[in-house]
Amino acid sequence: MALALALGYFAFTAKTGNVLHTYLGLLILIGAALPSLLWAKRADYRFPVFEVFMLTGVNTYAIPLLTGHSQLSQYTDDTITTAGLAVLFFQVVANLVYAVTTAPPKRSPTWTQEVISRHITDYLAYGMAVTTVYTVLSEFTELIPRELNSVLRAACFGIGIICTFIQARMWGEGTLPHRSKGIFVFQLFLQVFFSWAALFLIGGLSILVLALLGYTSGGRKIPVLAIALVLPIVGVLHNGKSVMRDKYWEGGAPRPTITELPSFFQEWIGHGLEPPAEGTTLRESPKVLDRTSLFHIFCLVVSLTPEPLPYLDGETYGFVPGQFVPSVFWDAKPPAHIATNTLSVYYGLQVMEATVKTTIAFGLLTEAYANFGFIGMGLIAVFFAFSFKKFGCWAARSPMLSYPGLVQIVLMAWSFQAELTFAAWSGSLYQACIVVLGIPFLVRKFLGE
Repeated sequence: MALALALGYFAFTAKTGNVLHTYLGLLILIGAALPSLLWAKRADYRFPVFEVFMLTGVNTYAIPLLTGHSQLSQYTDDTITTAGLAVLFFQVVANLVYAVTTAPPKRSPTWTQEVISRHITDYLAYGMAVTTVYTVLSEFTELIPRELNSVLRAACFGIGIICTFIQARMWGEGTLPHRSKGIFVFQLFLQVFFSWAALFLIGGLSILVLALLGYTSGGRKIPVLAIALVLPIVGVLHNGKSVMRDKYWEGGAPRPTITELPSFFQEWIGHGLEPPAEGTTLRESPKVLDRTSLFHIFCLVVSLTPEPLPYLDGETYGFVPGQFVPSVFWDAKPPAHIATNTLSVYYGLQVMEATVKTTIAFGLLTEAYANFGFIGMGLIAVFFAFSFKKFGCWAARSPMLSYPGLVQIVLMAWSFQAELTFAAWSGSLYQACIVVLGIPFLVRKFLGE
């Protein structure tokens, strides 16, 4: 029903200026939502990793095209058409490959035995507390050495991902103790609160989306009331974000301390509730979905590739192996966003010095096109569809607290990281898996738990 209403709404209100672009936008919307509809129809308890991965195409590609993203006016109709066809080609290939890929469930002890005992639920709140403490120390103090920050970040957020998703899924299943629900909500609030204090909404939103996915996959129902409460808050904060960034980033105002956060958010909400400046139309005002758009960046790459800029022929993928080498063994290891930085400089958006402070999101699809054009779109579609389906089939009978189950939770968290390039995506996923799988292994090895 929601998809049908969305299709009907955008069919009559699309701001594309070209009927072909309207059709492309509607088809991309269908291609993004179709895997989730099929997953819901099957009504199984398999983790919807691929489905969530594809669903991100709604806000990153379909809606920006259908609502006439402000920056699309810079590109010709041919460029927008090519970009829309490329995204649609990716979706068709991905959905077809996912549909035909099969594999029998694994039955060995590694795949079917739980590696964390059921009483671990008593310690999940402590795991979330570890992430909360790390967030406070990294955002408000200089206690964490720079060379250790990436390692600690992977460890703490890996633990937080597992604890958040398991508790949310247990809540959806109805197995989370009543007393634990209040602690879980409080911990979730603290993580989002401290994350948003850095004026980056995406960090807190990622935590909330992960909890939403856990609850929905466990209970087969959507927490409508919680979503109705959170969305207006996010909208207000987003509306006031530009003013706050101008003050604290560009204006050089000192960052608030922990004790100043209540007044900081009060000021932020005040700016968010202010009406748009005189002379600013609704179309010109910032929108939440505009901030998640990757389609305008895709159009930029399409407009410049392969003429006047040739395809990169896999250059950014050459950074992937280096992300699996620990920093302690490689002092000159490239930063996690080296592929993103390379794309920003290559397409004239930044000079290399500016990438130290600001990162421009390109996304997996844009990177694929920049390297190999339509061939790259097909290859990236095959890789993710085949990998997600194969592992999902292998782990079909794996308990949530087994090694494969834990990996699927991490994959779930990474499936909506649509803005990353492949080097950043795979490198951060690898670090998180090492932590998430390493902790249970060490506990069983030395404590016999």
